[in-house]
Amino acid sequence: MATDKPDVLLNVSRDPSATAAEVSPRGPDSPPASDMVWIPRGTFLMGSDHHYPEEAPAHRVTVEGFWMDSHTVTNRQFGRFVAKTGYVTLAERPADAADYPGAKPEMLLPSSTVFESPDHPVDLGNHYNWWIYVQGANWRHPQGPGSSIKKRPDHPVVHVAWEDVAAYAQWIGKELPTEAEWERAARGGLDGAEYAWGDEFTPGDSWMANTWQGDFPIENLKLDGYVGTAPVGSFPPNGYGLMDMIGNVWEWTSDWYQAHAETSHACCTVESPRGGDRERSYDPQLTDVRIPRKVMKGGSHLCAPNYCRRYRPAARMPQAIDTATSHLGFRCIVRA
Repeated sequence: MATDKPDVLLNVSRDPSATAAEVSPRGPDSPPASDMVWIPRGTFLMGSDHHYPEEAPAHRVTVEGFWMDSHTVTNRQFGRFVAKTGYVTLAERPADAADYPGAKPEMLLPSSTVFESPDHPVDLGNHYNWWIYVQGANWRHPQGPGSSIKKRPDHPVVHVAWEDVAAYAQWIGKELPTEAEWERAARGGLDGAEYAWGDEFTPGDSWMANTWQGDFPIENLKLDGYVGTAPVGSFPPNGYGLMDMIGNVWEWTSDWYQAHAETSHACCTVESPRGGDRERSYDPQLTDVRIPRKVMKGGSHLCAPNYCRRYRPAARMPQAIDTATSHLGFRCIVRA
């Protein structure tokens, strides 16, 4: 979906290692699909030493070229997959009690996690003040029973767990990006820039991504024009022609979560890293239920200046593979 917002001039230098092929919108061959763009091989500074501890240390990484979906997978696209295959997402199925010892029976019913804005100030240290487990919430009903995607075919599909996105990727003949591939693509050739478009959050007073303005989680001023998800392509693309790499919805990557400090030879350039180890990705605070976690990237429409300033390429969070939410989606790649 094309944006009607004007382009914004960027005051950030491109990656000094960029070649003519890198700044060209065309790849070495025809794209595998009409809505994919070429991300050229290159070296970039991954992570950040200036924000959240899980982003450090910043380190040089090289990735090979690949094709990437220009936008996150939409409700329309995911619906086509479901119609062709009869696939049922994890949120639409009851959970196996054997996997969750001691869980209340109602927590095992088909459900998913939905954001609900409280009507009064709350403790920002407790995310259960705004995340609610809703029976009947799934990709067709993002806010639960009674909600619908009929008028949102071009919004990102949400409430998709890891096995759901992996199934879609396999069906369509693509893959999920690694964290390094995702971050390389999100930067759009701007090495070391704070955001996917430069170093200013709102250059020229223009909103560049769907994020939260106001006092999270109780007040959304909607200055960017949206509450909740926006149709894909509602904001200007980055330097590679990718839409919504920042904000709107978080995006799954294929990497098992690990600290950046655990990346081998983090002091030197790392070639095409493939992430961590499944067994070491578990949340150390959950000793009874060991659920492996993947890295998610990009932030969402819930990221705000007073909470979760993760609307940046370097930002990263662990996401349990059995959990779907109302602010998490995905996009796919094809490696050259």
